[in-house]
Amino acid sequence: MTDHDHTQTYAPDPAFTAQANAQADLYDAAGADRLAFWDEQARRLDWSTEWSEVLDWSDAPVAKWFVGGRLNVAHNCVDRHVEAGNGDRVAIHWIGEPEDDARDITYAELKDEVSRAANYLSSLGLVAGDRVAIYMPLLPEVYIAMLACARLGLTHSVVFAGFSPNALRQRIDDAEAKVVITADGQFRRGKPAPLKAGVDDALSGNGVDAEGTAESVQTVLVVRRTGLDVEWTDGRDAWWDEVVPQQSTEHTPEAFDSEHPLFLLYTSGTTGKPKGIVHTSGGYLTQASYTHHNVFDHKPGQDVYWCTADVGWVTGHTYGVYAPLSNGAECIVYEGTPNSPDEHRHFQIIEKYGVTIYYSAPTLVRTFMKWGAEIPAAHDLSSIRLLGSVGEPINPEAWRWYRDNLGGGTAPIVDTWWQTETGAIMISPLPGVTETKPGSAMRPLPGISVSIVDNEAKEVAAEEQGFLVLTEPWPSMLRGIWGDMERYRDTYWSRFAEEGYYFAGDGAKWDSDGALWVLGRVDDVMNISGHRISTSEVESALVGHRAVAEAAVVGANDETTGQAIVAYVILRGNVDAEEDRQKLIDELRAEVSREISPIAKPRDITIVPELPKTRSGKIMRRLLKDMAEGRDGGDTSTLSDPTIMEQIREKGTRG
Repeated sequence: MTDHDHTQTYAPDPAFTAQANAQADLYDAAGADRLAFWDEQARRLDWSTEWSEVLDWSDAPVAKWFVGGRLNVAHNCVDRHVEAGNGDRVAIHWIGEPEDDARDITYAELKDEVSRAANYLSSLGLVAGDRVAIYMPLLPEVYIAMLACARLGLTHSVVFAGFSPNALRQRIDDAEAKVVITADGQFRRGKPAPLKAGVDDALSGNGVDAEGTAESVQTVLVVRRTGLDVEWTDGRDAWWDEVVPQQSTEHTPEAFDSEHPLFLLYTSGTTGKPKGIVHTSGGYLTQASYTHHNVFDHKPGQDVYWCTADVGWVTGHTYGVYAPLSNGAECIVYEGTPNSPDEHRHFQIIEKYGVTIYYSAPTLVRTFMKWGAEIPAAHDLSSIRLLGSVGEPINPEAWRWYRDNLGGGTAPIVDTWWQTETGAIMISPLPGVTETKPGSAMRPLPGISVSIVDNEAKEVAAEEQGFLVLTEPWPSMLRGIWGDMERYRDTYWSRFAEEGYYFAGDGAKWDSDGALWVLGRVDDVMNISGHRISTSEVESALVGHRAVAEAAVVGANDETTGQAIVAYVILRGNVDAEEDRQKLIDELRAEVSREISPIAKPRDITIVPELPKTRSGKIMRRLLKDMAEGRDGGDTSTLSDPTIMEQIREKGTRG
């Protein structure tokens, strides 16, 4: 069976269906009355004031959901579970990278910690609507800080702790953050790495593209994590353990308007300036909570849930913090890298804590494939009952490997499509309902309206590639770009302005069975001699070969064909290093030709030791494109290993 066989399907296990949260009637309810459906989902939360209208779309493309409704997000994620008698339930199993580091926090303890942090932030004079930047690794305090902000109506901006001081400064200045919460450092692959030093550089303007000091910042709150020496600015800097624990645990959360901005999350744009995506409170939490309950089939008090994403990107916000806690989940939070101290770490955690729901990225699945099936096989992973995939389309080969080696050959996989901008999952199987195909996100969730159209906004036929658009507003949608509504309209709504469609930037197709296949960014669709070929299709064909663990494909300028396909591949761990590399490269070309078309044969294939990835696991194809076109890739500071481009140049085998 080839990697591109779109006919193989996996039906839900009847035993899973019998106990599933989501049944097929969800589609019927949403189809019969979409707004009544969302009204019902919002009632899963605690509101202090009911809304007068489900949706106001009169100022499109800016939506107002649950108009006039008031709630507190932190109350919904913490207090209400304590009030319901579940305070003794573990909210967070925190696991540090050093192996003897672990801490369990119950919902009652979390409520006290969040209240203390909220009281401290209030003591600084912060008021609802002020912005707080959070630049931290995956520590319990990052959860506490986010929830304390939500409790007070402070809009948080979490900046991934792997970003450079320059990236941090841009985000602080754009949001005019008054407080930065950070740590002295973080553990990466067994070694402490400084963080506070980067904050100091960012705020002072040292080595960043900004003039002078960051004037908006009044306080830097520092968590003591590694014991690294830090420079100190008296009057501005404070140690978390010296100022937060002494605060009172008594704190009454205030209810905020449904449209109150909960957080900003910056995402890269086509121009240099990052976009501050604005998410609000009521609609965001409604859809986050609904999708977590139904897509992951989460059962409070029974499941142990692990979303492996860092809080620095949207998956960590929605499915690391807000959605699972709103549903009273027992969450795994792991600080470190998957191979520290060795490749068994994730599987040891699954085994020790009895993880039942595991949500991760295809990049990590392919990394596990590269390490070899014998590593998960050495552990009892029988607790896993559901697997999730997020971040990019998962190739069918990795999908099947994931199911067989982590899911015991039976666990359903929910392959989820969504974005920073959508706030929550939009397209995914429902695990007790949907017959799945490896590599397909299958269909929009109940309540979500999707179409695949051509340049003229006409729906395309089955098996034809088109643009993935959202045709109706949804509760967790972004409400704008911070400080730049014109850019918001232009970026997301201008292409199909007449129809009022949101254009996601992704290409997609329906297959002849009506399953939806996301084909990656439209700028990842290569035009080879007039033929449109998606990078993910070529990557999938390469990974279908017995020798390949992971592949990244880019389109490079070519005088003959307009664009040429250039591939970078990592071999599986069990492949003989002495194998004739040129023969292998020829085999791979033939494989792509057979799987897709001779037109799709890569011009160049380079065997590499590793691919350039950010710390959140995203492959930086831009750097590979620069390399393929003979340019210096520039800044590599956001990579998990900044030396990787040099290693590719030195150790790559090209053919």
